[in-house]
Amino acid sequence: MPIQEEYTMNSLNTGINIFMNTVGGKWKCLILFFLSQQPRRTKEFYLLMPTITQKVLTEQLKQLERDELVRREVFKEVPPKVEYSLTELGQSFVPVLNTMCEWGNTYATVQNLEREEQICCQHE
Repeated sequence: MPIQEEYTMNSLNTGINIFMNTVGGKWKCLILFFLSQQPRRTKEFYLLMPTITQKVLTEQLKQLERDELVRREVFKEVPPKVEYSLTELGQSFVPVLNTMCEWGNTYATVQNLEREEQICCQHE
């Protein structure tokens, strides 16, 4: 048996595993995509992603903040205002988001998949 087969993918500290552990999952890339457009308040995420639950959104934002991709800023006003934005490290992920958007749109065209519109970040 080759050595690679002795290990599970989750136990390998490889670039792709680090990538998937950091931004993998159903919502993280969407959260980063929407933050690449502008800072967002929690309520805005529910409008942009109506099927996400409060628990999942909170967990995903905390993980992205822990991984230093997202900044959480609390404004001292009544009622309290919380706003999320990309950190410098999070901004460095925008070209990856652009590539993912382009690939998804190309794939949809090749596979003749219906989609509402082509959306790509295309931010600096």
